[in-house]
This record gives sequence, C-alpha cells and structure tokens, in this order.
Amino acid sequence: MALLRVTSPHTQRAGRRTSWVMLMVMLATVPGIAAQTWLFGWGTIINIVIAGIAALLSEALILSVRRRAVAFFLKDYSALLTAVLLGIALPPTVAWWVTVTAVAFAIIFAKQLYGGLGNNPFNPAMVGYAIVLVSFPVPMTQWVGAHELLASGAIPTFTQSLQAIFQHLPNIDSYTMATPLDGFKHKNELSSAAAFNTIDALQTASLNSWLWINGAYLLGGLMLLWLRVITWHTPVALLAALAAIAGAFYLIDPSHAATPLFHLTTGAAMFGAFFIATDPVSSCTSNRGKLVYGAGIGILIYIIRTWGGYPDGVAFGVLLMNFAAPLIDYYTQPRTYGHQKAKKGLKIGEDN
Repeated sequence: MALLRVTSPHTQRAGRRTSWVMLMVMLATVPGIAAQTWLFGWGTIINIVIAGIAALLSEALILSVRRRAVAFFLKDYSALLTAVLLGIALPPTVAWWVTVTAVAFAIIFAKQLYGGLGNNPFNPAMVGYAIVLVSFPVPMTQWVGAHELLASGAIPTFTQSLQAIFQHLPNIDSYTMATPLDGFKHKNELSSAAAFNTIDALQTASLNSWLWINGAYLLGGLMLLWLRVITWHTPVALLAALAAIAGAFYLIDPSHAATPLFHLTTGAAMFGAFFIATDPVSSCTSNRGKLVYGAGIGILIYIIRTWGGYPDGVAFGVLLMNFAAPLIDYYTQPRTYGHQKAKKGLKIGEDN
C-alpha cells in the first residue's frame, strides 16, 4: 500500500502550500523580467520558455526512473521556478543548448538525485548556472547592451533574439557588450587614460539600465516580504554586508574601488538577495543563522567581484554558503521551550 509522506508540521495554513509559495515567487519576478525585456530584448522570455520545457521534461524523466508520481510532484511548480530563475540569470542571447544543459543539470543532479525537493543541499538553479558558467565562459558573459548603447538605438527584435538563440549568429557581437561589473573589473587593469574614459562613456547608459533592473527585483522582493513568503533576515544581511565591505574599501582607495551603490545596483545583487539566497531548502532556518548566512554571501560576492575571475559572484557566494548552512544552523539554534538558554552546539564531554 502506498502511503503519502508528509513532513511535519502536518497541518497547513490555507493558501500556504508549496505550489502557492512557488507561484508567488514566480509572480514576484515579473517586474524584473519586464525590465530585462524592455532593456535587453525578448531573449529573457525566450530563455524562460526553453528552460521551463526542459525543466518539466527533466523532472518527469527522472521521476519516472525513480518510480515516483510524476503529476503529483510536477504540480508543486518547484521545477518551473528553477527554470524561471535560470532563464532570468542566463544572458538573453545565449544558445538554447546552454539553457537546456543548465536546467537539466539543475533538476537531475542538483535536485532529484538528492531525493527531490526538500533534500537538496545546494540551490539547484545556482548549481546549473555555475556549471555552464565554468564550462562555457564566453557565451555566458555576452550580454546584450542596453538599447541606449546601441548605435541603432534599438534592442534585438523578437525574430533576431530567436535567431541568436537557435542559430547562434556570428553578428550577435554587434549587440553584445560588457556589463558594468565586467567593465569595471577590466578598467582597474587598464593603464591608458583614454581607455578609462572610453569605458566610462560606455558605462553611463548601462549603469542606468541595471539600476532599473535591480530596482524591479527589489520591488518583487518587497512583495515577497509583504506576503511573508520570505523573511527580511537573509536579504537585508546580504545587502548590508555587501554595502559595508564595499564602503570600507572605497574609503581606503576610492580611485580603484567601486562605491557601495555601484555594487548594490549592478549585476544580480537584488535578484540574488531576494530570490536566490532565500531558498528555504538550501539556506539557514534560524533567524540568527539567516543573518550570518546572508552576510557571508554578501562578503563573498564582493571578494569574487573584486579579486575573482568572474564579474559577478552571486552564484558562487550562494553555493559556498550552502556548504556552511547546516553548521551555521547548528550553532545558532533558538532557545527551545522549557530550556533557559539556547543550545550552542555540541560540547566535549556532554551527551547529545
């Protein structure tokens, strides 16, 4: 006889099922997706559609192999959310097979082979993203320049985006440009004053574009806080730590370090803080643990952005702190009912 396995607590509040949470998170990404589409073209939406199909097929396949109820688990929308997050994170004109590779690896290896939703120690979307970033660094760092930067004053059309994704046209270089993070990283390595000025001129419109995008994801994150889908601890700690360390280095050497505002409004800062780092499975669970966890991600993002080999460090920062999440939770346990103080971890000579 097949038994339905339900984890504790066994009672649920109305409207707070897993599927509802996943749908609310996807709904909160709409402002950011709209901003990316307006500024970079249709590639993001096309990526999300490709990723969604690949995610559902991958999940259905592995569930069939594991002899699980396919329809039952697909209806929790967790695979679809992973696809949406990956579709947002990937460059708008990346080849379709890169998207499929990232999604398949995220679903099969980072999620289902650990036992499915609730058992994965790492954020599946960031595992898939990191795999393709390390494997295909060139296409993964080619972002469409904001329409203000293009000589024609227009972003790629829907047809051009489709052609770039499915045919990988060589003239896509006419659309792709360095992101502000990538430009600033290489700016520090250049010695020519003319090169510095050239990069500064190219960055102005791009910086404004990423400011709008991060503002849109901040709006979506505030929606999640209002709905109580997430708590404030992780995103606030992440953004505060990132701003604090960026501010410290900027005060020490303003000629080479970027301002805190630059780090908060470029790249995937807001998207990572509210939609990636807050994954309830792979992050910390205690409130104090979430503060430590978020602060660790913020510090790692700055370190990778400044001294690492990649322009942004959200994915690697999240994955590294996923390693530490169980240990952080163990040493930040709240006081339980009937005890005078919280447990501070296992001590030598004490019974567990």
